[in-house]
Amino acid sequence: MIEKHTAKNGLRIVSESMPSVRSVTIGIWVLTGSRNEVEANNGISHFLEHMFFKGTATRTAQDIAEAFDSIGGQVNAFTSKEYTCFYAKVLDTHKEYALEILSDMFFNSQFDEEEMEREKKVVYEEIKMYEDTPDDIIHDLLARASYGEHPLGYPILGTEKQLKTFAPDTLRDYIRKHYIPENVVVSVAGNVDDSFIKQIESHFGNYTYDNQTYSIFKPSFVNGQIKRHKDTEQAHLCIGYDGLDVGHNDIYSLIIMNNVLGGSMSSRLFQEVREKKGLAYSVFSYHSSFLDNGLLTIYAGTGKEQLPLLEETIDNAIKQFADQGLTDKELINSKEQLKGNLVLSLESTNSRMSRNGKNELILQRHRTLDEMIKEIDAVDHFSVKKVIDMIFSQSPSSALIAPEAPQ
Repeated sequence: MIEKHTAKNGLRIVSESMPSVRSVTIGIWVLTGSRNEVEANNGISHFLEHMFFKGTATRTAQDIAEAFDSIGGQVNAFTSKEYTCFYAKVLDTHKEYALEILSDMFFNSQFDEEEMEREKKVVYEEIKMYEDTPDDIIHDLLARASYGEHPLGYPILGTEKQLKTFAPDTLRDYIRKHYIPENVVVSVAGNVDDSFIKQIESHFGNYTYDNQTYSIFKPSFVNGQIKRHKDTEQAHLCIGYDGLDVGHNDIYSLIIMNNVLGGSMSSRLFQEVREKKGLAYSVFSYHSSFLDNGLLTIYAGTGKEQLPLLEETIDNAIKQFADQGLTDKELINSKEQLKGNLVLSLESTNSRMSRNGKNELILQRHRTLDEMIKEIDAVDHFSVKKVIDMIFSQSPSSALIAPEAPQ
C-alpha cells in the first residue's frame, strides 16, 4: 500500500512497505530539469546532479563513494527534461545511514571551485561521448526539430559554452529557485515502517527557500527538419509526431498503439523494415510523455544508399497503420504484454520507488495495480483508432545524421 505524508514545509513523502524484501530504495525527486532552464544556463540541472556527489562540509567525494561501498549499497542519479532524481538502494539495516548521507549531499554540498572545474571536464567528455554516438545525439536533434527554441528542445547535458559560465553562486541560485520543498518528493520503497517516515521528515521537513514564481509554458509542436553531415557508416533517422501528455485519458491507448507500431520485435516497423526488407539492424518507436505534451519518435539506422527506401517503407507502414488500425490479435497481445510488463516491473524496490516518486511529482495521484489493469483492459479498437487519427493526421518533424554525399 502506498502512503503519502506532507511535511510542514510542503515537501511530500511517499512510501510503499514491502515486508518480504530485505532492501530499501530511497529516492529524492526534484521537479526541475532542462525544461526549467534558459539558453544561458542550459545544462545546469544535469551539472548540479554531478556536483551533489562532489563533497559536503564533512565528507569528500571519496568519502561519499566509500560510504556506500562499505555497506554494499548502490547510489546514483539522473536528470531528465522535467525532473532530477538522486537515489540509493541498500540493505534495510543500513537505510538510516543511507538517508543521512543523501540528506547531507542534498543540503550541504559545498560546490568547491576546484571540484567544479574538474567536474566540468568530466561533463565535457560526456558531451563529446554523446556527440560521437549518432544513434544517441539524433534524439536531441529531433527534440530541437520538434520544439524549436522552447526549453524542451534543449539538450539535457547542455553545451561546453554554457558549462564554462557556471560558478558556485550560479548553482546555489538555481537551487534556491527550483529546489523549493513544494517541488521535492522523497520516495521510499522496501522494508520500511512509519518510524522511517518520521526520520525522513526530520531530515527534509524543516528547510525552506523563498518561494519564487516560476511557470513553464506549453510548447508548440513545430514540424521542423534538421540534417547534419557526419562521418558515419550509417544514416540515422528520427521522425517525430506530436503526442500526449503524461496524464492524458488516452495514454494507455497510445502505449498499446506504439507497441504495435514499433515497440517490440513483433511490431509493424520491425517486421517490415528489418525482417522483410533487411534495411536496418535497429528500428523502433517510443513515446515520451511530458507534463503538458508528448512526442512519438520513430528511429532507424541504415546505409546512406538505402535511406530513400527506408523512408518510403516507414511512410507506407504508417499509412497502412493509419488506414487499418490494429488487428484483433495485435490488440489482445499488446494488452497482455503491457500488463505483464507492468506486473513484472513492480517486483523490485527500485521500480516501485521510481514509479511512486514520479507519479507523485508529476501526477499527484497513485493508482493501484488493479486500477491500471482495468484501464488497460478498457482499451479497444475505437480508442486506439482515435489516437492513431489524432497523431498521424499531422505533419511530422525529422532529424537526420548522414555521411557527406560522395563527390
